[in-house]
Formats: sequence, C-alpha cells, structure tokens
Amino acid sequence: VVAVSGDEKKTSIIEVNCETDFVAKNEFFVSFVKEISEINNEKNSNIEELKKTKMKNGVTVEDNLVALIAKIGEKITIGKTKTISNSSSTNYQYLHTIVKDNLAKLAVVVSLETKDNSDIVKTFGKQLSMHIAASNPLALESNLIEKSIIDKEQELVTEELKNSGKPEEIAKKISLGKMNKFKEENSLLTQAWVMEPKKKVQDIIKELAINDLKIKEFSRIKIGE
Repeated sequence: VVAVSGDEKKTSIIEVNCETDFVAKNEFFVSFVKEISEINNEKNSNIEELKKTKMKNGVTVEDNLVALIAKIGEKITIGKTKTISNSSSTNYQYLHTIVKDNLAKLAVVVSLETKDNSDIVKTFGKQLSMHIAASNPLALESNLIEKSIIDKEQELVTEELKNSGKPEEIAKKISLGKMNKFKEENSLLTQAWVMEPKKKVQDIIKELAINDLKIKEFSRIKIGE
C-alpha cells in the first residue's frame, strides 16, 4: 500500500509492500503502516532515520517490521518515500483505489505556489493531482526528465528505425519527431489535460489567469512501480 500523512504545508508518501491483498487489509499491517507514515513525515522521508525511530510500543520501526513479518508470515518491505514541503506553497493530494483511510494503491501529492487561496485554486489543485495519477508525468518540464530515461527511449527509437529500411536523413527527422513527442507526452506542463484533452496543462494554467500560480513539484507513487 501507499500511505499519505501530514498537512497541506508538509505532506509525505510512503510505500510499504506486501505480497497479497489479504495482508494489505490485515489490521496489524494497517496500523503499522499508519504509524510509520506519521514517523516518515516527521523524518522527511529519510528511510535510515525512520528505521531507527522507536514506535509507540518502545521498539524501533526496523524491529517492529521483523516482528510483523514473523507474525503475518509474508515478506513486507518499505519502498519509495517522498516528502513535499515548500514554505510558500500548498499541497494537494489524491488517493486512488483506497485500501483503508489514508492507505491506497496509488497516491499523488502536488505543490502549488500562489498567494491566491480561492476555490478556483483548490479545485485546480485537486484536479491536477487526479491528472497526475492518470497521466503519470515523468517531470514538470521536458528538460527535467532524467537523462537515462531519454537515452533509453532514444535507443528504442533508433533500433525501431534501423529495421525500417528508411534513408538516413528521413530516419533522423522521424527520430527527432518521435523524441519530441515522447518528451511532450511525459512532461506535466505539456501533457493533454485529462478533463479536456484538446488543451494542455499549461493552457489550463493560463486560462485560470492567476499571475503568480506555479506548480512547484509533485510526486506520484504507485504500489510496485
């Protein structure tokens, strides 16, 4: 499961993996995850610190995890963690496929910076977190996508065109087009807006006409991804 904790100024996500849905609903597992998600928010997603922290029963997270595995008889591991905290922005969250309370199969936190705290911004924040859940952007803008991901995609495109028998000049142009499309579709600002696919996310922000509105950062964690 993925658990979210904190408030609109500081929000954390933690992924805790188990092997079956049956365990994901187990009361001991659920209460363990809920408690460590609160600790994770306090420790700003520092896993090493989290593991050494004592839980309410006076035993460390690490030792409680070992005991829980023995009790339930299934492999349980702590996966990805992320804390988003920006003094000048507000966090919005979305949980998809809720298992129980603040535990789900997928969680998104997005941080919006603006002095405007109208309902328009709140609605956009909620919709944007749902958009991120559905569209899985890799970065805010194309120049922020990890180089290793771009290189891997370029390899796939080059390989595909190598077998197409097209002349080199044409293949180069096609390759460039495909790579630009990949970057556009995987960057949040240039993605097609889920609620109105003819427009891009950046168009929706322009239409809101809130001059100081900026997306600071976001995180999307899906179980087992």
